[in-house]
Amino acid sequence: MNIIKYPNPSELEELLKRPSFEADYLESIVKNIITRVRQCGDQALFELNEKFDKVKLDTLIVSKQEFDAATNAVSDELKNAIQVAAENILKFHSSQKRVEKPVETSQGVTCWRKAVAIEKVGIYIPGGTAPLFSTVLMLAIPATIAGCSEIILCTPPDREGSINSAILYAAQLTGVTKVYKVGGAQAIAAMAYGTESIPKADKIFGPGNQYVTAAKQMVSLDGVAIDMPAGPSELAIIADASANPAFIAADLLSQAEHGRDSQVILFGTDEYLIKSVNEEMQTQIRDLPRKEIAKASLSNSKAILVKDINEALKLSNYYAPEHLIIATENAEDAAEKVLNAGSVFLGNYTPESAGDYASGTNHTLPTNGTARAYSGVSLDSFVKQITFQKITQAGIQNLGPAIEQMAEAEQLLAHKRAVTIRMA
Repeated sequence: MNIIKYPNPSELEELLKRPSFEADYLESIVKNIITRVRQCGDQALFELNEKFDKVKLDTLIVSKQEFDAATNAVSDELKNAIQVAAENILKFHSSQKRVEKPVETSQGVTCWRKAVAIEKVGIYIPGGTAPLFSTVLMLAIPATIAGCSEIILCTPPDREGSINSAILYAAQLTGVTKVYKVGGAQAIAAMAYGTESIPKADKIFGPGNQYVTAAKQMVSLDGVAIDMPAGPSELAIIADASANPAFIAADLLSQAEHGRDSQVILFGTDEYLIKSVNEEMQTQIRDLPRKEIAKASLSNSKAILVKDINEALKLSNYYAPEHLIIATENAEDAAEKVLNAGSVFLGNYTPESAGDYASGTNHTLPTNGTARAYSGVSLDSFVKQITFQKITQAGIQNLGPAIEQMAEAEQLLAHKRAVTIRMA
């Protein structure tokens, strides 16, 4: 990691810049893929599977036999772990249910809201170097709680045309309706517009590489709802002298191994701590199976020495990280000053990995600074709020004059007449 000591405020924009890629080149490729899928449907998906995933398929849908084989292939230990995570995710997201009471805004005028499930949702699950079966839990469980009638899932097949067994087990456990063997930008296009095999979804969820992210953003311009404009994973840590360097190093590496374009940032108030963390990372990275990926990510990453916790919080709020660990004395007090972050982890014994897997919170979070305005996925992500209102005869007499005056001032006389005719 690059170490920067006491940065000047004028350096912040450059210092906290995310890794970038050739936007024009990326846009051209993704636009071409989306066009092919819209025009040719399943045929395009078969061809793109062969091109990108090096597999020739006869069908896109996962069969019952494949689900049964996957269930048998997953070890009892992993099944138990998935069950623990699923129960915690279910508890946390079920607690987000709420019923709003009708409000009489003025005499004879009653307004209320009702949460209604999105009917058809599409879930994208990366399946390449890291098959993220945990994301199935994070997305399908709240969709099921919300009452979504159709939950389809797309994930890329391997070169034998198979889907990771844990992904299929998690899909079956959480109520996914159908699973399809297609990945990348072509999967997003298929769920956005529909093909002969894959139904059109009302909203698309799930993380992915830069091609998947670009595809989600492009289809959203066409009126297809998406969860958020997420990108490569990232982590910031605020730490003081009370932090454990080995813990901090492990947390930084846990995010660095996600992908070469991931980024981790350490805001430290103690120079010796930063030095110790760097040494720990050099030791821990040696036995990581994904160490080459982690090394590439660390080349994009920084350790920044700051004066105090307040300055660290100021920099973190500017950066708006997807994940934020606060490993300081009085971490809960510091957390009160967090303005921009996807998910926050407090204290020395709260690793970011807990949120990724089993604590119960959702790990589908805003990245690339979008935590300034976006929330992570929750139960609310799978419903829309419909407003209702009812006005009595006395109510229209009471409220009508105000509506008439406002409509006339905006020169919308038909609006005014719709009120006047009732008042008469």
